[in-house]
Amino acid sequence: MIRLLRFVACLAILSESISVVLSAETKRPNIVFLMADDQCTYSMGCYGTPGAKTPNLDQLARDGLVFDNHYDTTAICMASRANVMTGMFEYRTGCNFDTGALLREHWLRSYPVLLRQAGYETAFAGKCGFEVTDKPGKKGRLPDSDFDRWGGGPGQTSYVTKQNKSMAHYAGEYPHSTLSYGAFGRDFIRDAAKGKQPFCLSISFKAPHHPVTPDPKFDDVYEGNKFAKPGNFGREYGKHFSEQSRQGRQYTRFHEWKYSTDYDDVMAKYYQQIYAIDVAVGMIRDALVESDFLSNTVVIYTSDNGFICGSHGYASKVLPYEEASRVPLIVYDGRRPTPEAGRRCEALTGNVDFAPTILELAGLTIPDNMDGRSLLPLVADPGDSIHESLPLINVWGPKEVHSLAVVTRDWKYIYWPFDKGDFEPTEELYDTGQDPLELKNLTTDSSSANQLLRMREVYDKTLAHWREAGVVYHGYQELGATFERKIGTNNEQ
Repeated sequence: MIRLLRFVACLAILSESISVVLSAETKRPNIVFLMADDQCTYSMGCYGTPGAKTPNLDQLARDGLVFDNHYDTTAICMASRANVMTGMFEYRTGCNFDTGALLREHWLRSYPVLLRQAGYETAFAGKCGFEVTDKPGKKGRLPDSDFDRWGGGPGQTSYVTKQNKSMAHYAGEYPHSTLSYGAFGRDFIRDAAKGKQPFCLSISFKAPHHPVTPDPKFDDVYEGNKFAKPGNFGREYGKHFSEQSRQGRQYTRFHEWKYSTDYDDVMAKYYQQIYAIDVAVGMIRDALVESDFLSNTVVIYTSDNGFICGSHGYASKVLPYEEASRVPLIVYDGRRPTPEAGRRCEALTGNVDFAPTILELAGLTIPDNMDGRSLLPLVADPGDSIHESLPLINVWGPKEVHSLAVVTRDWKYIYWPFDKGDFEPTEELYDTGQDPLELKNLTTDSSSANQLLRMREVYDKTLAHWREAGVVYHGYQELGATFERKIGTNNEQ
């Protein structure tokens, strides 16, 4: 009898030990998703810009994984943010400034909603960028009630903290909004440490979006600095671009925003705004360390689109060129010891990949409607791949500037459909692997003829998916029809 009791006791201890081990193995990580607004890759030290002062982001890069071929599939705020939340391309969400708000049916399958349903404590602060509506064409509302803690705001929000209603209580200590978002993240993490739920913190900084408004606290950081111009700076390096690309404000802003006349001062203010983001990221990381969360937290840092700071004689974003569409991405996974610092990944990735990644981190099934794929296989093996190609979409602004591009890891094909008046449909082909500055359009280069045919096929396949799977509202079927390729086909004019 005594032996039986001892055996039962041993079984109980063994069962408890197994339970503890399983609990540790299945413990869901905390997730921190940080997104800048209008940040190009050459604004950070870890992307090869020695003059950029981003110590916290560079440390995150050393401890994590840097992605070198990460693209926003629509390079403008509203649509890009809908891409991020839903994991779907723009023609699948129907959401952009000129079209309409995000439908609730899509929002209900976004990563913040699904994580909250699965027991995560969720928080959002910063520029939401879109509203949610019940029906196409109807006015939407902010999804503030779908988060446990809300520090977001409508439209572009403000750099003046007191003007952001949900963040106004931070205005005394942090009058500039960038650091207020760092404080929001810090406080949320500290409070989360008092509970037992895993959390998902999403912060969308307004910086470095126009109007140029650096925090005066950091006026001395870049004072008197000189900045090296990229090798494709200036109008002489954009002569091979399509006439269509010159019809939008991206072309005129090269002069209007003084890249052509006052480059050093313009870039000093731009980098100063990013420096404040870096400080805010440091505040958040310190809070993770202080709360003993860092070893079970995944931090993702990116931007909603890039920024053309004078390259090719253009400015702003939207266009499918590298400076506007390819953006920073760092993934830090505290659960993974990193024996080798400074890991990099050259695989093709996109902003539609964030939602699937976050859902997989939380142990949730990735919905079939998502176009993106989880980044976790790349975190485990940076030499792996998850995409053969991705679309780069612009249907915002003047019709002349509308374009559809496809990008692979090493090539990019752009189609400009506008064909009224003196305009004819135009195509561009770039070997971005060998020519990342996009200095040579290879559409007429005989040695690239086979590659042109292949990229046209990739383009046609992408457009077929748009026509098949794109939403039937907000005019996206009609928009898709305009991109039917008229060059290199039997219908060529």
